[in-house]
Amino acid sequence: MSNAPLMPKATAVWLVENTSLSFDQVAEFCKLHPLEVKAIADGDAAQGIKGLDPVQTGQLTREQITEAEADHSKSLVLSEPKVPMSDADRGGKKGPRYTPVSRRQDRPNAILWLVRNHPELKDSQIMRLVGTTKSTISAIRERTHWNAATLVPMDPVTLGLCSQTDLDLEVNRANKEKPAPVEAAGATLLPAAETTARKEAEAAAAAAEAEAAQPGGSDLNVSAVFAKLKQLGGKDKADADEN
Repeated sequence: MSNAPLMPKATAVWLVENTSLSFDQVAEFCKLHPLEVKAIADGDAAQGIKGLDPVQTGQLTREQITEAEADHSKSLVLSEPKVPMSDADRGGKKGPRYTPVSRRQDRPNAILWLVRNHPELKDSQIMRLVGTTKSTISAIRERTHWNAATLVPMDPVTLGLCSQTDLDLEVNRANKEKPAPVEAAGATLLPAAETTARKEAEAAAAAAEAEAAQPGGSDLNVSAVFAKLKQLGGKDKADADEN
């Protein structure tokens, strides 16, 4: 079991705001430096962090806090969790994780949280994290679960269904297995000879048309130029059909 409480800074914020414990007591319990706890009390650190009640989360008892407030030389001791937390190493065990009976009603909420916040996770990974079944995951994904209307996404780590280490491990594994996006091929440029010939033909057509518009202009030149343009257009079409 880890000697640090869940979310140490948030716990320190709550203890500073709601108890008369000394900075040293809070620092020792939350595994922080006393100066950091003093900065939290002065409002120079942990700004915007909402306090986490260690009594509500079962990490401390009210009696412990009262005794430590009366005697500042007394240290706070992290309580044993009522729900056993999983270790990062499960001893090579495979298959769905065992979930305590008291926490099983929270699994659908945890599944919904995982589906929304980590869509890269496979069903088998979610099954390992919260100890559920594939049919339940599919029902929650498709919103056909019998209790879908009242489900609320909740972090499985906060619920005690898995550890943060296990969740990070599965997310990193899913990201590594995800195929890299294939970049779209860029447009292919036409050969320089083809573009040059087309520009020359267009310029010649414009000059021939201007000459034909003048008195005594030659219609023969205009026809010849437009025939050349038509020939180039037919060649481009044939090349496109061939490609």
